[in-house]
Amino acid sequence: MAAQVTTKKENIFVRFGKRIAEGFKYFGERFSDGSVGTKLSHFIMGAGNFSHKQIAKGIIFFLVEVVFILFMVLCPSVNDTPLGYKALINLGDLGYIENASGSTAIDPDTGMPIAVPNSMLILLFGVVTLGVIMLFLVVYFANISSAYKADLDERYGEGASTFKQDLASMLDSKFHITMLSPTILGVTLFTILPTLYMILVAFTTYGGTTAGSGQTNFGWAGFKNFIEIFTQPDNEIGQRFLSVLGWTLIWAFFATVTNYFGGIFLAVLINRKGIKGKVFFRTVFIMTIAIPQFISLLAMRNLLSANGPVNAMLMNLGLTQNPINFLGHDLENQNEYLIKFMIILINMWVGVPYTMLMTSGILMNVPTDLYEAAKVDGAKPLTIFFKITFPYIFFITTPYLISSFIGNITSFNIIFMLSGGGPAVAGFKAGKTDLLVTWLYKLTIDNSNYNQGAVIGIITFIFTSVITLLTYRRSKAYKEEDTFQ
Repeated sequence: MAAQVTTKKENIFVRFGKRIAEGFKYFGERFSDGSVGTKLSHFIMGAGNFSHKQIAKGIIFFLVEVVFILFMVLCPSVNDTPLGYKALINLGDLGYIENASGSTAIDPDTGMPIAVPNSMLILLFGVVTLGVIMLFLVVYFANISSAYKADLDERYGEGASTFKQDLASMLDSKFHITMLSPTILGVTLFTILPTLYMILVAFTTYGGTTAGSGQTNFGWAGFKNFIEIFTQPDNEIGQRFLSVLGWTLIWAFFATVTNYFGGIFLAVLINRKGIKGKVFFRTVFIMTIAIPQFISLLAMRNLLSANGPVNAMLMNLGLTQNPINFLGHDLENQNEYLIKFMIILINMWVGVPYTMLMTSGILMNVPTDLYEAAKVDGAKPLTIFFKITFPYIFFITTPYLISSFIGNITSFNIIFMLSGGGPAVAGFKAGKTDLLVTWLYKLTIDNSNYNQGAVIGIITFIFTSVITLLTYRRSKAYKEEDTFQ
């Protein structure tokens, strides 16, 4: 078994290395095998297309190269912060000036005030420049591929395609490229680059009083912010990280399990033969889905508040003399275990109907011959459920179960709307019911600790990614995708 695991791991890295090697090899082969125009395309974009009389395509590639060179060399500036190659150079120190205060600093040599660079813009423009380079490289390799394809077309007698034919192919054989290109561009501009920017913030000193005071001059901190999680028990992130992570995992586990098995139980119960009012019961539970979640959560918060109807009813019945602190609001003597229990219970109310609805559809598609064979063998209803029904449901819903667990790790609405992360812990921003994601919100939005918030975001992403990949690749839904046994 160990040898097999090792082989699989080696295959992954070997395949990755081979793909990189093949890419370089193919790049070299195209250069050596291509025409003079294709060789020139490696230096002057569009040269290969011009040599094959593909004038329009050649002009487009050439203009892209000219604009890119002008962008990198002339370095346009915004608010005295340059783009282009200077932006890449500025990434080295982010324009950090030691002991800088506010928007000016004192030159130690002349004693005169000097302007302090805006490190936020320097980092942002550096990331934007990297994005422009990435997009240029895509067009650059497309230019070489286009020139080499024209070589092959003429070499084998088909003749280089015209610009009109290329446009027609973009709506026919290459229609997938036409449709996916805007998506890839949008993902790059609005997802990849902002994500890269926030990842880089985790390696800076930007946060706390610096960010809160409006000071935007900061420098690189390396892995200091990550190391402090485990080596600096005297600060916020060092003392509270493990406890918040522990509750996040406990919450994710119980929130996932209760919703999953609760939904299966309801679906099986409602779909049993002889049960009357099936439509009514389905409608009641589906209404929870129809109503926006935040409205349901606010309603539950008001019902369970200190002055809410639930506490009023309990006191009127003489069951309690004082209001019960169900969700940690407005009252002292907060019981964190009661609050956590109520959060999980309320989460069942808003989450169980999703599993119930999905399981109801699955139950209608369980092969009837399995049930018939089990009945012929004398199996009892409970045995049929655990040997046929539940394994079938679990096989189908494994990806959903994994995604639900990951979604609960990053769940924001439930905690924020119900308990707000409370009960509070004296001296710390993270309360006893805060998840990593709500703690991140408090660190960044409420306290401007952007570097620490970025660290928590990165750790959460790595953690959820590893869990998702490991559990899904080991599940039968992945290994036996087209079969059920």
